[in-house]
Amino acid sequence: MESIIGREAEIKRLTAAVKSPRPEFIALYGRRRVGKTFLINEMFKKQYAFKMTGVIEGTLKDQFTAFADAMSDYNYDMPEKPKDWMQAFIMLKNALKPKATSGEQCIIFIDELPAMDAEGSNVAGAVGYFWNNWACLYDNIVFIICGSATSWMITNVIDSKGGLHDRITVEMPIHPFTLKETEAYLEEHRFQWNRQMTLQAYMVFGGIPYYLSLLDREESLVQNVDRLFFSQDTQMRREFRRLFNTLYKKPDKYIDIIKTLSKSRNGMTREELASALKCANNGHLGNKLEDLVYCDLIRKNIVREKEIKRKDAIYQLSDFFCQFYLTFIDRAELEQQYWAHHINTPQVNSWMGLTFERICMAHIQQIKQALRIDAISTLVYSWRSKSSTPAAQIDIVIERADNIVNICEVKYCQGEFALDKEEYNKICRRSNAFSSETGLRHTPWLTMITTEGLTHGKYSEMIQSQVKLDDLFAN
Repeated sequence: MESIIGREAEIKRLTAAVKSPRPEFIALYGRRRVGKTFLINEMFKKQYAFKMTGVIEGTLKDQFTAFADAMSDYNYDMPEKPKDWMQAFIMLKNALKPKATSGEQCIIFIDELPAMDAEGSNVAGAVGYFWNNWACLYDNIVFIICGSATSWMITNVIDSKGGLHDRITVEMPIHPFTLKETEAYLEEHRFQWNRQMTLQAYMVFGGIPYYLSLLDREESLVQNVDRLFFSQDTQMRREFRRLFNTLYKKPDKYIDIIKTLSKSRNGMTREELASALKCANNGHLGNKLEDLVYCDLIRKNIVREKEIKRKDAIYQLSDFFCQFYLTFIDRAELEQQYWAHHINTPQVNSWMGLTFERICMAHIQQIKQALRIDAISTLVYSWRSKSSTPAAQIDIVIERADNIVNICEVKYCQGEFALDKEEYNKICRRSNAFSSETGLRHTPWLTMITTEGLTHGKYSEMIQSQVKLDDLFAN
């Protein structure tokens, strides 16, 4: 078995499911390229009783051809090509029945299940029938379904109101790698990159294993970026559209949301998004936003005024590949060495600063560990002033049960950050505005999150706590 990087919790749950004394129905979902299929294949590929993969963007005929091919791979008899999914899953039941009744363990893996719902063929109904009327009766069956179209999986499987209602025994979202897991992946593949370079790679590719697999250790990061994004006809230039075509049957409105959020440093409320998109602020927009959250493409941050306001949440683009693509690739003319020519320019430095803030938001648990408050009950949110001009904003507020609130200021720098009087006063004004407008009686602790720490000086001594890049690499 090839080494599986990270995924310790997922491996533990899958291993327990296989050893379980009851039938197990496992649903995996997550954005394209995140490593769902790899995880299942590396754990079970030699144990499958049956495996098939739906054909992305395939017709219904293509799906049935793929089903027939999979049946042939496992030497199962099939009297005829199925005319619908109900017939197909009845054929699968009949093929698996001898193994199931003999007590032999049956691991069944249906990959890219949403793709199989081509032309509204109700594959979810057939899967529900297969499970409810046969598979759930055998303690030796482990039925695994997987899909990149996360919104389809949530609507038709996880939150199903039909035959699959409350049938899933293990729900398993697969998220991108953390910084630590990305570092482990690169070390496993013999990259000699320090943590600054690993951080910059994460800014471009996020923690997406497939994207990381395209890196060449004999090239610098700059050379890799130029080759993968700015060479003629490179696949990463086409990946953005493919990503959304895989996730959604009608991707254009989702892309519009992503593009709008990519232009906002501080994020946007639903009302602001509706105004920018020139659409109604109704359930259709809300559903699309939830779909994007489920896919780890955007983040929904609750906000605090006098009380916690969940309905006024701030949405931010959280997928680093999408942010990079829309900042540079979507707007740049094809230039073979664009990245080498533009590194350290104001535009790139501004993007790095923004992206580091978003990376910190994705590593809140590591930040809490560094502050030694991971055992304390906390509420993490964003805050935006409604009275100051321009509106003061704090991207990370950690409100603690011990009556302290960490006011976090994030600064990206390739060396130590020199905190001067002007910057310190800005932080204090934001903190004071926060306390005044929210009425929160917690003691504010000014917290700096930087890459290499603060240069020692008068103002650095006034900061109560610090978090450094190395802290973000914790497990």
